[in-house]
Amino acid sequence: MSDESLYQRLGGVYGIAGAVDVLVDRLYTNASANMNPAVDHFHQQGWQAGFKFLVTAWSVEETGGPKCYPGRDMSESHADLNVSQHDFDVVAMEIAATLSYLGVPVQEQG
Repeated sequence: MSDESLYQRLGGVYGIAGAVDVLVDRLYTNASANMNPAVDHFHQQGWQAGFKFLVTAWSVEETGGPKCYPGRDMSESHADLNVSQHDFDVVAMEIAATLSYLGVPVQEQG
């Protein structure tokens, strides 16, 4: 296995930003995700570009890249969304589908 971090193996900020761009577009149009009224309301606010930035920055940090995430912690960020296990599973499915669609190797998907 390479000594490169997951961040580097995913293509750094450009690779992660590209994946997040696809992922967020999928989430915003996912009918199952939008069945949650709080999530649907968030998606209707028109903050998609800012959301992509925050998800990218968070993902950069979580994969071993530079510290750049300016947002709140995940518990605080999602507290008002009433996220159910089903909602979580929908997002996990979209993440997996996006990474597969983009050809991310299985090891990095895990």
